[in-house]
Amino acid sequence: MPSPLNILLVDDEMVRAAMVEEALVAEGHCVICRLSSPSSLNQMVERHQPDVVIIDMESPDRDTLESMALLSRENPRPVVFFAGQHDSDTLQAALKAGVSAYVVDGLVPGRVESIIEVAIARFDAFQSMRRELDKARSQLAERKNIERAKGLLMKHQNCDEEQAYRMLRKLAMDRGQRIGTVADSVIDILERLNLPSPQGRTSDERGARS
Repeated sequence: MPSPLNILLVDDEMVRAAMVEEALVAEGHCVICRLSSPSSLNQMVERHQPDVVIIDMESPDRDTLESMALLSRENPRPVVFFAGQHDSDTLQAALKAGVSAYVVDGLVPGRVESIIEVAIARFDAFQSMRRELDKARSQLAERKNIERAKGLLMKHQNCDEEQAYRMLRKLAMDRGQRIGTVADSVIDILERLNLPSPQGRTSDERGARS
């Protein structure tokens, strides 16, 4: 038996929304919030923290797509969209906005359970991929900063690459910080030392003249 889910339902038709809610409750789920418009979708998801969002409309308009995209950025959740009509461009736009499952021909109560399960599985897989991508981007940015910090240290300390890296590593150990964090601090300090003075000379140049 699937675990009960807290569901936020968006449906612009009152009678249909009541039927959908009844079908969901019959499956053991709980509709914790019901909206007639997706305009406040992100705020309501943040407030109620549902497990799944179900939207049942004829077709997503621009405002709906924008609301779903905002939700995907700020409070991502599995989103199931039941549409009354098919349009390939709208389908692609909905998927791009963060919809996990897009079902044409409206909501059929007997199919809801399996569709929700597929939507959650797709959402989890996508979030895992996004986390891995964010991690890879962060690691790449950190490596670039370490290389940049080494270059600045080599210039200012007149040392080779290995010595510069040892300096960074020692600073990281002394401070109990990641080497990437230390690299950021080194870049900030050394680049400020090289800022041009009001007379157009760097700090190093002023020191050499004095």
